[in-house]
Amino acid sequence: MLQRLRIAALAACGMAAAHAGEPSAEAGMQWGLRIPLRDGVELNATLYKPLGRSEPLPCVFTLTPYVAQSYHDRGTYFAANGYVFLGVDVRGRGNSQGTFTPLLQEAQDAHDVVEWLATQPYCNGKVAMWGGSYAGYNQWAAAKEFPPHLATIVPVASPMPGVDFPMQHNMFYPYAMQWLTLVGGVTAQDKIFGDAKLWSAQFRRWYEAKRPFRELDRHVGNPSPIFQTWIEHPAQDAYWDRFKPTPEQYAGLELPILSVTGQYDGDQPGALAFHREHMRYGSAAARAKHHLVIGPWDHAGTRTPKADVGGLHFGQASLLDMNALHKSWYDWTMKDGAKPPFLKDKVAFYVTGEEAWHYAPTLAAVTARVETWHLDSVASRANDVFASGDLRRDRPGRGTPDRYVYDPLDVGSASWESEESDGGLADQRAALRAGGKALFYHTPPFAADTDIAGFFQFAAWIQLDQPDTDIMVSVHEVDPDGDVVFLAGDAMRARYRKSLREAHPVKPGAIERYDFDGFSFVARRVAAGSRLRLAIAPVNSMYAEKNYNTGGVVAEESGKDARTVTVTLYHDASHPSALSLPVAAVSSVPKEK
Repeated sequence: MLQRLRIAALAACGMAAAHAGEPSAEAGMQWGLRIPLRDGVELNATLYKPLGRSEPLPCVFTLTPYVAQSYHDRGTYFAANGYVFLGVDVRGRGNSQGTFTPLLQEAQDAHDVVEWLATQPYCNGKVAMWGGSYAGYNQWAAAKEFPPHLATIVPVASPMPGVDFPMQHNMFYPYAMQWLTLVGGVTAQDKIFGDAKLWSAQFRRWYEAKRPFRELDRHVGNPSPIFQTWIEHPAQDAYWDRFKPTPEQYAGLELPILSVTGQYDGDQPGALAFHREHMRYGSAAARAKHHLVIGPWDHAGTRTPKADVGGLHFGQASLLDMNALHKSWYDWTMKDGAKPPFLKDKVAFYVTGEEAWHYAPTLAAVTARVETWHLDSVASRANDVFASGDLRRDRPGRGTPDRYVYDPLDVGSASWESEESDGGLADQRAALRAGGKALFYHTPPFAADTDIAGFFQFAAWIQLDQPDTDIMVSVHEVDPDGDVVFLAGDAMRARYRKSLREAHPVKPGAIERYDFDGFSFVARRVAAGSRLRLAIAPVNSMYAEKNYNTGGVVAEESGKDARTVTVTLYHDASHPSALSLPVAAVSSVPKEK
């Protein structure tokens, strides 16, 4: 479900700009501007300037693989509000020269654009960047090159290569080929990219054929050397390290930064990884200039917020004017304007259910305390979502272990995954169809509204009878009527339970602790009468790379290699499997049964 939500959100915006309002007549435009780079390649740009202004002004640019005209609305907005704005085609895309190599080329190219802009007569020497998704990532790429005239960055929904794109938790996903087709060649491929039925059918055929993941590019009709290079690096290694700042580069960053992501943004893991590493390695002065905003948005909503996301409806306060926030940030950092009034502290986060913004001095400070909820069950009833096991606070569990059996040849989920749905965050089809193939645990009903904010963690004592498998965990709110809201999730490839940088094959039969500490951020007022549901299940989806449980090279294996695995979850006094709940404020807790 997690990958399906991610794909739907990304497809909705094409990893490009959403509509930003009506263009303004107060902006002038110059099309076909050429920007020379250090190796002689020229990038194409469209320039927007305020009409009637002759003095040099701060410049803002976005560097995009989606063709510069995608950001026409943004360009006219910023030009009408006192900035020179440029939409720049990345190397090898649109009307720019050179060869497009995703992600790697942007650091030096963006540096050169910054420094070229600073010498132009319309620029006063202060240059900033704008953009989300790919154009959020390349702001971090530019910053690590330390161009002298880069005054600020505002990275929005920034993927971190290797962390959440083109894989997450060291698991690849088929969407990578959909995206590589979008940016194939030099012109826009948005019609092909946006054909959800086409890609759903392609992925379903591949999934049901049980062919190796390595063959996916040929299967969808787009053989890709880039895709093949990516899957040669299934773990965090030096290949992925070179895309992001080093600790020394983070330490050297002194410019003001505004990071933006969403609770349901598929690239939240990358955006928060950049923020977290800057907080870890940056100086105290630099940390004080880094602000973070986390709204109740999906990927597209980080640029243009919507009240309705994945079947949920959020309050009016969630509809933040992102153009106005950017403008006020640029005014503050490049024009000696006032600090944006919205930024009342270093971290702004939206609490769904309450439908209000809250603030904290650090990301860790959004959590006031952590509650431990122990797993328990009777007679292995955790296999049934209607009976289920329990989450309890008074003691570790005492029941016998729970288990599910996962057959990777089971492709039954394709029948409902291929159906179009706008309600993914409230979708219970996976749970209702689990039929003994997953485990479920519920809290008692909450006696009062309870605010949670931060990151769940789940410590599970697990035994496998195969050397590897993929496991996903998710937490939902279940209201008194039985309706659900997806809150957060995590996943793990068992061989990487100790480190994402090194595989450790599982010893079949051994009982080991698995720490799921990569949950997405959540801030939610859980209503009185609601319960929390913890689900543990195999990763078995047409939107995910299939692990056939052998412990071999996952991308090269197929259905003929499949091994059925039994996943046994212990929750006794010696193996206290437990969910850690981040509580935002003092509030009543559920009464025990």
